[in-house]
Amino acid sequence: MANIKSQKKRIRTNAKRAERNKAVRSELKTRVKTAQRTAGTEEGDAAAQLAQKRLDMAASKGVIHKNQAARRKSRMMKSVNVASEG
Repeated sequence: MANIKSQKKRIRTNAKRAERNKAVRSELKTRVKTAQRTAGTEEGDAAAQLAQKRLDMAASKGVIHKNQAARRKSRMMKSVNVASEG
């Protein structure tokens, strides 16, 4: 454990941020899976939109990199379009 007061605070804030980021990342995975699973239905379109929105929000907050958000949206939409065709 650190002896310096500012370092103790840094450890606490890092733990809070890590927990928050972990929850956001978990939600992203869930939203993308839901969008892919319900592809081709009315609720599938809404799920895909919501997943895109959450990915953009996570990128803007710095939870994930903006290029990662773009890549994940691209892959998601590719799989959603394939599933909705067939």
